[in-house]
Amino acid sequence: QVQLVESGGGVVQAGGSLRLSCAASGRSISPIAMGWFRQGQGKERRFVAGINRNDATAYTDSVKGRFTISRDSAKNTVYLQMSSLKPEDTAVYYCAGSRLSWNPPAALASRYESWGQGIQVTVSS
Repeated sequence: QVQLVESGGGVVQAGGSLRLSCAASGRSISPIAMGWFRQGQGKERRFVAGINRNDATAYTDSVKGRFTISRDSAKNTVYLQMSSLKPEDTAVYYCAGSRLSWNPPAALASRYESWGQGIQVTVSS
């Protein structure tokens, strides 16, 4: 079982940037796949970005060109660099881990069995 802890959230003005981190413990994050999901108030949890064991990445359309997912296997950490943030990016962001690797990276929440506690990102207009 992997324990995941997110950090780096907060409040930022529209157009600004934030970097979320997800630290994994319990086992190495390599070669498992990782993902970021978000849940806005009153909305369903939705896929944001994923990275598989071969470092292939996938993004939901609304964040392409603005968000970048990456990993540092030596630090057992996955990152989500968010730029050009918009008010509609406001949500609780969750890190997720999977023992299986999909190509392209899985966008279904049901394919991830480990989840962080979530971290708030608020983008003010």
